[in-house]
Amino acid sequence: MSLNAEIISVGSELLLGQICNTNAQFLSKELAMLGVNVYHHTAVGDNPTRMKTIFEQASDRSNLIICTGGLGPTQDDVTKETLAQILNTELTTNEVALHNITTFFKRANRIMTENNRKQALVIEGSHVFANNHGMAPGMAYKHNDKLYILLPGPPKELQPMFLDEVKPYLQKQGIISHFILSRVLRFYGIGESQLETDLHDIIENQNNPSIATLASSGEVALRLTAKAETEQEANRILDQKEKIILERTGKYFYGYDATSLPLEVSKLLEQNNLQLACAESLTGGLFSQLLTQISGAGSIFNGGIISYTNEVKEQVLHIPREILTSEGAISSICAEKMAEHVREIMDADIGISFTGVAGPSKSEDKEVGTVFIGISIKDQETVIYPLNLIGSRDSIRKNTANYGFYYLLKHLKKGE
Repeated sequence: MSLNAEIISVGSELLLGQICNTNAQFLSKELAMLGVNVYHHTAVGDNPTRMKTIFEQASDRSNLIICTGGLGPTQDDVTKETLAQILNTELTTNEVALHNITTFFKRANRIMTENNRKQALVIEGSHVFANNHGMAPGMAYKHNDKLYILLPGPPKELQPMFLDEVKPYLQKQGIISHFILSRVLRFYGIGESQLETDLHDIIENQNNPSIATLASSGEVALRLTAKAETEQEANRILDQKEKIILERTGKYFYGYDATSLPLEVSKLLEQNNLQLACAESLTGGLFSQLLTQISGAGSIFNGGIISYTNEVKEQVLHIPREILTSEGAISSICAEKMAEHVREIMDADIGISFTGVAGPSKSEDKEVGTVFIGISIKDQETVIYPLNLIGSRDSIRKNTANYGFYYLLKHLKKGE
């Protein structure tokens, strides 16, 4: 049986914007990996009349209806009562769940109020999912070729219940026919249009895996999605397509899935026991901020100097005055000395520098978007990367910082 799923999220707090609907996101991702089509997301408040309407609509268009929330002890928790009424069935007490609830209150040395017994009620004849991280159990109920699954609302209860109980249940039912697996390839230094041009024939003739281009924050990603009978076969399909793609665009590739340029740089610095320091002019501390957002950055980042004025460049970074007056602060030689001197001052293995014009107007007769990035590695010749960036002041600063991470990553990979 082909499964077309719908996710119903119950809770007025969702509609009021008090919490984010992370349950629907989690379930959609997990169901996609099982080859289940999710065609509808619905959020409804704790109102039996509106819930009844939503359940009836879902039953008309979907054969797997997963509902989250509304299984608790309070009067507004009416999910299973509403569904039982629609399906013309009864609720019954699940003794295992009731035992778990009473045991919890005894261990916590708390009085169990009568309404907590409500959490042990399940639809009569349903398959019950144990809640090992809370009280209200989940349940699955089949009716007229429809499969209804009710899960608790708190993510800390829902997620392990789905992974440990619901997923094996669906697989045992024999209704999961294939496995869907996605892999994201991340690129920097190449635009979306250029990437699509380089891979035009591959994208044009895509089948399995499918290929989607994702662009954001100055970088581009490709999401490959493979369908197979097993996870091993899906991975094999992805590996084959990835190899062909990277043969053409590998020099721009930097990582997989939810990673980032700062994260990849920090991992390589840590693996090689290297310390980094930075001197920032136009980026104004943005590079340092992106790096120190990563947990454990203290082990690889010695510090930085924001040298926004020539006086700081001269007095703190010891850039010779003749360089600043003859070549200017926005120059390759200034970037070179900034990177070298900050490395020495901070006693680091690598120094990186940023100088340029973020805009909105020219500086030192240099056009907006003129940027120099310097990388100084101990016992190696300093390398300068000149850039001509376009965009707003904010985007030029962000792209400059990201290019710094990108060039650092290339250097670090060369030294592996």
